Amino acid sequence: MTSRSNPGPTGQQSSAGRSARSPGAGSRPAGSTRTLQTVKGADGQVTSRVRRTVLPGGLRVITEQMAGVRSASIGVWVGVGSRDETPTLHGTSHFLEHLLFKGTRERSALDISVALDEVGGEFNAFTAKEYTCFHARVLDDDLPLAVDVLGDMITSSLITAADVDAEREVILDEIAMHDDDPDDVVHNLFAAQAWGDSPLGRPIAGSEESIKALTRDQVVRFHRRHYRPATMVVAVAGNVDHASVVRQVRTAFGRNGFLDRDESPVPPRRGGRSRRARPGTATVTKPFEQVNLVLGVGGPSRRDDRRFALGVLNTALGGGTSSRLFQEVREVRGLAYSIYSFASHHADAGLVGVAVGCLPDRVDDVLAVVRAELARVAAEGITAVELERGIGQLRGGLVLGLEDSGARMSRLGKAELIHDELLSIDEVLARVEAVTLEEVRELAAELFTRPEVLAVVGP
Repeated sequence: MTSRSNPGPTGQQSSAGRSARSPGAGSRPAGSTRTLQTVKGADGQVTSRVRRTVLPGGLRVITEQMAGVRSASIGVWVGVGSRDETPTLHGTSHFLEHLLFKGTRERSALDISVALDEVGGEFNAFTAKEYTCFHARVLDDDLPLAVDVLGDMITSSLITAADVDAEREVILDEIAMHDDDPDDVVHNLFAAQAWGDSPLGRPIAGSEESIKALTRDQVVRFHRRHYRPATMVVAVAGNVDHASVVRQVRTAFGRNGFLDRDESPVPPRRGGRSRRARPGTATVTKPFEQVNLVLGVGGPSRRDDRRFALGVLNTALGGGTSSRLFQEVREVRGLAYSIYSFASHHADAGLVGVAVGCLPDRVDDVLAVVRAELARVAAEGITAVELERGIGQLRGGLVLGLEDSGARMSRLGKAELIHDELLSIDEVLARVEAVTLEEVRELAAELFTRPEVLAVVGP
């Protein structure tokens, strides 16, 4: 439990070559089923099929049938995260994620753990800024068990006062653990500087003060308000049959009248105008051996089509051992052991940054080199060789990453819950391959001339 976000062999062809857009809230009746994508191999055999059904109450079930695998992965994606919390409820999403493992009318906390352990399954959950996910990976024969356990947890958790008090101590320990991790501290500080005292700027796990003050009644009300069928997506990928999965989900999530609601699926979170990051420098003194810093700027939201160009730019800048920053800071100058660049996206906001850890007497040199590289890429863009390498890295990472049923499941859940669009693999690859030097140069010039956000943590 944490706070923290399908390619086949070359030559495969898809009969759904363009992206499949979600039907949207209220546009299809409960019980309706739609095939979103079908992919065939060179021999004409179906290698992947994605289907979607809307159950009563607005619960969406989306599956991908994968040929040649014996696993199945399921995720229950809930459209609530830490940015939905008021200051009084700071940390409630993550707290609730923990509590749903503590027991139901049918199963104790031990029963929940044993159920998946005894079949060799993997079982966990995580909370993000804009959603929460409960997920499991099992052998295909054991998928009905995983569906039933998750349905039981989501619809029938007891959330007792004793469990709230016991788990409160666990979460306080987790917050203390994050406070001892330099990387966690500096990224939380960076977000706080960029987004201020807003839900996006606060740590997902909450603060010591907010967790101590939370009551059982507050958590229960939060659960009732946000854990509704209309806000949820059940995504399943692997050796599965869509109709069977739908029946299993209908039974498992039909407990206690959970699906007996007159609601349509809640559409993905819509952002208005992109939020601007707040520039400035934030520092925290900690008795760490190294100084950890993050230097960055406001970036595109997840709905910005330039995210593909940003992916190439990020790879060239700090996405691997061949990247500019790694070569210049580590290999050439020996100023730091680890350095990388990153991009984070939300519905109406984004950040692009560089993270590095170094000895205290090298901070000025590291910052000077990083700033010089960012200024250079803003003025000149990247080279043709870097463009080709960046596209190759993104293509390979996408294809290799989606060979696993868990990755396929995550792709489905995020597409349905937060993107409202399921791009085919061919379309994603085509968009990556279509990125040009001029697009990257224009984006770099826009981003890296913005006022900077800097977070520094260390002795």
